[in-house]
Amino acid sequence: MATEAPPARTPLRPEDFLDLDSRLDDEERLIRDTVRAFVADRVTPEAGEWFEAGHLPMELATELGKLGMLGMHLEGYGCAGASATAYGLACMELEAGDSGVRSLVSVQGSLAMYAIHSFGSEEQKQEWLPRMAAGEAIGCFGLTEPDSGSDPGSMRTRARRDGEDWILHGQKMWITNGSVAEVAVVWAGTDDGVRGFLVPRGTKGFTTQDIEHKLSLRASVTSELLLDDVRLPADAALPDVSSLRGPLSCLNEARYGIVWGAAGAGRACFEAALDYSRERRQFDQPIASFQLVQGKLAKMALEVNRASLVALHLGRLKDEGRLRPEHVSMGKLGNVDGALEIARSARQVLGANGVTLEYPVMRHMNNLESVVTYEGTADIHALVIGGALTGIQAFR
Repeated sequence: MATEAPPARTPLRPEDFLDLDSRLDDEERLIRDTVRAFVADRVTPEAGEWFEAGHLPMELATELGKLGMLGMHLEGYGCAGASATAYGLACMELEAGDSGVRSLVSVQGSLAMYAIHSFGSEEQKQEWLPRMAAGEAIGCFGLTEPDSGSDPGSMRTRARRDGEDWILHGQKMWITNGSVAEVAVVWAGTDDGVRGFLVPRGTKGFTTQDIEHKLSLRASVTSELLLDDVRLPADAALPDVSSLRGPLSCLNEARYGIVWGAAGAGRACFEAALDYSRERRQFDQPIASFQLVQGKLAKMALEVNRASLVALHLGRLKDEGRLRPEHVSMGKLGNVDGALEIARSARQVLGANGVTLEYPVMRHMNNLESVVTYEGTADIHALVIGGALTGIQAFR
């Protein structure tokens, strides 16, 4: 009796050891490859110089807008309406280039645009979202304060009524895109709960100040927002939320992108170490032939593939409407910690060359030291997971 031949084995590829590519559909691959090509052409060749100079060229925003990357997971108003998985793949490729570029896209789409899209009036959406999707108007998201980070409920920024108007007073800190934003989504305490307000650039009493001398996320604009009795009309308030649910839901969107982005940063470090180990010769042979180096490479590959699997699984859950904030906390905690370990191990493989900007490893390592803290610190995400496991909230 004839038997069918077994299916041909998929060849092992170092860059995709578990063949995750086969789990993507054609549209997802197209989006992934389009962003990857953009990063290879526009970001990777210059990212080291941007990092060293502490500069991010803002013309990238319009270029990303033309590709449909800004608010790409939102529907209507010029947004692409892509799947959550496709958005995640874009974040992975952007952060493989540099965390600052992915941060630009995350803050624009998952924080500022998402807040307006989810909680804004139709007039607010029509005014801002099409221009933001095109990269013609940059947004920022003002939640963190000098004395209010992990506990946003303790924010001191307040908004009070004065007739039909609102008066905002306070300070926001560590705000990505702050000084280049055309509009700031600012969260403030009111007598009716936490409200969001759209504060256009140039509004009297609203000023920004860039944070200098950063050793991480240097290719990213990070600012302080100062609100000195800023008067806003009634229609500046986001009408559809009056609690911390508003800003926290936006943060969950951004954290989801970080789950993917961290996997991209880890992959970039692994690939740099793998290529270097094949080319670098010591004792008349490539260092890739040494057991200790192969052990490092194997652990890096394991972590890259684990992180990618987690990101893809969470993407599918999100597309099915089943993703929970606790899932995102587990993804961010594990993937960022894993990417940091990959970067540190890759730096050792590269030796002294690993500390230069000729290679991406130290740049990614420094950037990840910010990523592990922003959008919820590693400790807070561990406590979110712990609370879900035990039913006991440790920080409340």
